[in-house]
Amino acid sequence: MTTLTKQTLSHLDWLEAEAIHIMREVAGQTERPVLLFSGGKDSICMLRLAEKAFRPGKFPFPLMHIDTGHNYKEVVEFRDKRAAELGERLIVRSVEDSMKRGTVVLKSTDESRNKHQSVTLLEAIEEFGFDCCIGGARRDEEKARAKERVMSFRDEFGQWDPKNQRPELWNLYNARAHKGENIRAFPISNWTEMDVWQYIEREQLELPSIYFAHDRQAVMRGGAIFPVNVPLANGEVINAPRAGEEVIDLRVRFRTVGDITCTAPVLSDADSVAKIVLETATTTITERGATRLDDQTSDASMEQRKKEGYF
Repeated sequence: MTTLTKQTLSHLDWLEAEAIHIMREVAGQTERPVLLFSGGKDSICMLRLAEKAFRPGKFPFPLMHIDTGHNYKEVVEFRDKRAAELGERLIVRSVEDSMKRGTVVLKSTDESRNKHQSVTLLEAIEEFGFDCCIGGARRDEEKARAKERVMSFRDEFGQWDPKNQRPELWNLYNARAHKGENIRAFPISNWTEMDVWQYIEREQLELPSIYFAHDRQAVMRGGAIFPVNVPLANGEVINAPRAGEEVIDLRVRFRTVGDITCTAPVLSDADSVAKIVLETATTTITERGATRLDDQTSDASMEQRKKEGYF
């Protein structure tokens, strides 16, 4: 007589299996997908999921990063290192290139380039003919992202209409799109910040150093810690303090990483993944709510950017 053993999957196992299933659906339903990879913690998890979904073969899509030109040096260097280790093609398109073409025009030299990534992304989608961009957005990050479907439909202008999305019943996903239209697929939609950190801990994933506690020069601006005198990969230093601001050395870490001009760190002594997991368990503010200055301009700032083609 054969004895059947019941296997119970852990919470992380379920999330991982769902994300792998979504990635394989994208590969099966779309012709020219691309995986957005910035070097941040969410996209690092996405790379591990892609490895589990498609190795030992090559990924059925290239990696792509839309660089504002003002990304943290540590993250850019990690991005290039990780892509090289995997042996996967990395496409980098920069907001600075869009500025040179005149498709992005800043209101002032110190304006954040973050929202202008939408223009560069849409240009890259047209350049390569991508019909699906796989991203690491999660619904717990921000209320506009909570409206996203796993397969989020974008029209021929790259715009997102939250009222014009396809139903996703019983985990059935529709990634079909006509020429010019685009799908944004979010395999870790149902993950939380805690899930991400626990997955990083379980999988022993390497991270850029700025995710861990370190000393950094900063000023207090608008109630947030604003990093100053930050070096770029090209050697330029940006975010100079304003007249009258007191520069102080603080022990901080980043919960999320993005454009230097709008990404704030938080006070922290967590210098290991285990300590970050414990710290995350006690926080009451979402990572974007605590650290993304561009989301605090209005209650609808993220939703407006997404309607314009943002990630």
